[in-house]
Amino acid sequence: MIQNRRGRVVGMAGAALIASMLLSGGIAGAAPDTGSEGADDAIRGFTTPEFLQDEPQPLPLTRDGISAAAVVENQQISEQVRKITIASPALGRDVTVDVLLPADNSVPRPVLYMLDGVDAPDDYSKWMINGAPEFFADKNVNVVLVNGGEASMYTDWEQEDPELGWNQWETYLTQELPALIDAELGTSGVRGIAGNSMGAQAALMTVTRNPELYSAVAGFSGCYSASDPMGMLTTRSTVTARGGDPDNMWAPGGPAWEQHDSVVNAEALRGKTIYLSVGNGAVGRHEPNPTLSNVVAGGVLEGGANYCTRSMDARLGELGIPAVIDYEPEGIHAWGYWTDQLPKMWPTISAGLGL
Repeated sequence: MIQNRRGRVVGMAGAALIASMLLSGGIAGAAPDTGSEGADDAIRGFTTPEFLQDEPQPLPLTRDGISAAAVVENQQISEQVRKITIASPALGRDVTVDVLLPADNSVPRPVLYMLDGVDAPDDYSKWMINGAPEFFADKNVNVVLVNGGEASMYTDWEQEDPELGWNQWETYLTQELPALIDAELGTSGVRGIAGNSMGAQAALMTVTRNPELYSAVAGFSGCYSASDPMGMLTTRSTVTARGGDPDNMWAPGGPAWEQHDSVVNAEALRGKTIYLSVGNGAVGRHEPNPTLSNVVAGGVLEGGANYCTRSMDARLGELGIPAVIDYEPEGIHAWGYWTDQLPKMWPTISAGLGL
């Protein structure tokens, strides 16, 4: 039995169950659509059943009186690792980032921002315990690992949510954080952004909405649409799996769903360096003794991500926008495979960062 923090079935397993029903029902069984058709009312109003939801983290404390974004603390953890605390007017609180410094900081270096998946912890990035410090130790890039954003899609919500709180992540990521990081670290001003799962969708979404800020983008196991049936389902499943209400994020039937759809708005990616990767849903090298969770939850979720990646691939091809896309011959929706992608994506993304 896979259980959540309430002692019930975890949200991921629930999402996999829902995805499997949709896959069998034909939503993901057809050839990838290069556009984003309107979803029917059932999908538009979809909410993960409560018994399948996972408990969200406690809401972070907010505070009044933050009039301007500012660095509050820059703590040196080790020679190449820092923890920077930022006062964010957009989020109404202090928020941290983990920073991996370049191997050689004698000249200004670019920045790679990295986003987490649905369970993004408030006080650290899961990339810190999944290979990023080791991989980037000899790389000449500033890596900023975003903390927080659980089930938020890293977007600006239209309303506060009772379970997930106040979320204005796009404003924080694009209007507050870059200038502070550039000044604090003395960067070259060249930026890229990458993420896994929810963070993959958010990375491409952030670039399509703010193309002037980034030269490179990478997504591992993401779903990049938001306004077609599969994209709407994935987005709503992500938010509701942690008890959030997507209607507080973007009004149902409103324009924000299409405005945040990277497949629809893929033209904005022209001129960017793009790297995408996805497994095929089959258990592989990281599951020597596969469990039911590996096969059902991880397998079905990655199968959905595979469909979504092919949809984005088709759209980029239609527009004549080049991208490097790695379709792995195995792999479920799990951290081991995302860690494996760091050396695979680096030749492409480092070139996009001018390294």
